[in-house]
Amino acid sequence: MTCDAKERVIAGDVLVRDREIAELGTLRPKRLTRIVDASGCAVIPGLVQAHVHLCQTLMRGMADDRPLLDWLRTRVWPLEAAHDERTLAASAELGLAEAMLAGTTTILDMGTVHGHQAVMDACSRSGIRALSGKAMMDGADVPAGLRESTRASLEESERLARAWRGAADGRIGYAWAPRFVLSCTEALVRGAVERAGERGELLHTHAAEHAEEREAVRRALGDDDVAVLRRWGASGPRAIFAHGVQLERDEARAVARDGTRIVHCPSANLKLGSGIAPIAELDELGVALALGADGAACNNNLDPWTELRHAALLAKVRTAVTSLPAKRAFRLATIDGARALGLDEIIGSIEPGKRADLVVVRIDAPHVEPAGDVYSRLVYACGARDVVHVMVDGALVVKDRAHQRLDVERVKARARAAARRLEARAGL
Repeated sequence: MTCDAKERVIAGDVLVRDREIAELGTLRPKRLTRIVDASGCAVIPGLVQAHVHLCQTLMRGMADDRPLLDWLRTRVWPLEAAHDERTLAASAELGLAEAMLAGTTTILDMGTVHGHQAVMDACSRSGIRALSGKAMMDGADVPAGLRESTRASLEESERLARAWRGAADGRIGYAWAPRFVLSCTEALVRGAVERAGERGELLHTHAAEHAEEREAVRRALGDDDVAVLRRWGASGPRAIFAHGVQLERDEARAVARDGTRIVHCPSANLKLGSGIAPIAELDELGVALALGADGAACNNNLDPWTELRHAALLAKVRTAVTSLPAKRAFRLATIDGARALGLDEIIGSIEPGKRADLVVVRIDAPHVEPAGDVYSRLVYACGARDVVHVMVDGALVVKDRAHQRLDVERVKARARAAARRLEARAGL
């Protein structure tokens, strides 16, 4: 499944040399060091999740059945404030194991305000391709355990950016992450925009997520959050807004004109009662789109297949049964996700010269057979349990359903102990 410009589906082989895809087709190379048997499978581009919170994986099941602002203030923010580097590392490793075993090869991650070095280190060790950044929060309405000064937030972000941009042979990069309008001052957002622009890095935030949140922004600032962010300089092809559920038509047109990216997080939007994002409408307007699971505190999984299926199905409920067919939805998790992150020149499709970020997925299981359109089988029938092998930068990071860089049993044991410590420290 090439996901190239011609959307070719090829029965044949993929030759990987070093980090790159070398050839496609029926190949008989003279020398091979390894053959990966993909019979009965689809070979697809690595799946891209353009909005996750690895720092929240330990919070799975700790913040259920609450609207967004209450969810943040009474559960998630106290739990984030209780994190230390050990619990952050345990949280990140658990989230990475889950996402990678399900075929995720690239993430855009937002951390909490402190200890983010531990998350970046976990990404580097796991073998994933990641853009990640600490959350930036200097607003008056932020709890004391998370509030930073504007200067301290910018300086710590700059320190992390210097340390991690281009790390792990280019797999790891930095993204500036002012959390959302209600938690940030204008000075912080403008400072992040300026610094991200100097290096061509991404600005990653939340916008137009929930009606209650938008009303709070209007009361505080006299306008909607997307307009405020635009006024503060946060727009354009390097700006990534998670959610976009509440976008009105005129806002969507402005987002499309600016080239701002929108990441659809359908499961989290449902669980927090935020609504169904107008993805088919945004797609029609030419808005650059991607998919993400959000965090385990509001999803509660980091499974890209669930997001694919929900994205396709919910578009039919909101717009029309013909909206977002399987082939279109599949591109949101592959080449379009890569394009949203500015990585489409190196990943997102299976083409010679691109990095070998590949996933081998069984399509011969009883729940996928007997035949039919292969895009339909992948989007509507396949799931994380069907992923056999995962390759990032030409290295097998998951082989025969086993993670090659993380000891998953040890990761789970550490996460259980860390979750108990975190909940106790948060006093919940």
